[in-house]
Amino acid sequence: MPEASFTYEPVGATRDDLTFCPPGFHPTYGRTRLGEGTEVFRRAADAVLTWEMHRAMGVRIDSTAERATPGVDLTVTLGRLIKAPCRVVWAVEEPRRAGWASGTLAGHPECGEEAFLVDRTGDGTVWLTVAAFSRAQKWYARAGGAATRGLQHAYARRCGAALRKLCAGVEE
Repeated sequence: MPEASFTYEPVGATRDDLTFCPPGFHPTYGRTRLGEGTEVFRRAADAVLTWEMHRAMGVRIDSTAERATPGVDLTVTLGRLIKAPCRVVWAVEEPRRAGWASGTLAGHPECGEEAFLVDRTGDGTVWLTVAAFSRAQKWYARAGGAATRGLQHAYARRCGAALRKLCAGVEE
């Protein structure tokens, strides 16, 4: 069976610029402070890279691997009804940055790219950034209009809250 194609261009654009948004797409950007220190960073990075953050939010993730690496296919299922197939387009695991981005495949309600990046700043503060660019692909996403975009922003905030909870109690 041939490999599914991405439903948008430019694939991988969030890797170098989380604020990038091509014409005709809508941006999503959310940043959440998770805590401080190396151990908080390690815990957050592991939770993001292994889909644990998503599962903690009640999101079902079916993937071809246990960890985010380029080329891994995953299907995100929301509320048992909405299935969103995508593929990891980039992943990073460095001493101060860890995360990944996925690009949409055929059957996804949207088309675009979404990134989940944990970083530790110079002062030791650990942050989660969720950034995306997207536009409606399926009829029900188009019909939702601004409400659909509102749900995307709420999802980004929920990611931050779930990850902050997973990191609670982790100390340096």
